[in-house]
Amino acid sequence: MQKQRRYDGVVMGPDGNPLTLDDLPPPGTTRWVIRRKAEVVAAVRGGLLTLEDACARYGLSEEEFDTWRKSIEKHGLPGLRTTRIQHYRGAGM
Repeated sequence: MQKQRRYDGVVMGPDGNPLTLDDLPPPGTTRWVIRRKAEVVAAVRGGLLTLEDACARYGLSEEEFDTWRKSIEKHGLPGLRTTRIQHYRGAGM
């Protein structure tokens, strides 16, 4: 049985690895793939960035970020697929 490593005070990314500011998408990113959205949500959840900092850094509205967060909570990473947004939104998001 493999022992699970603990990372106290470290923000974990969507891939299970520690996440730092250097790992985040560069400021001004406009092409939002699932992994990048998930990294930004994880960074805010873990306290690496504030919601306000994330929105300013990436030109996001709080509403857009909240949509990402809710999609992850309700549907996991597949909920962030832009081609599936309408499907998931129609499911009572």
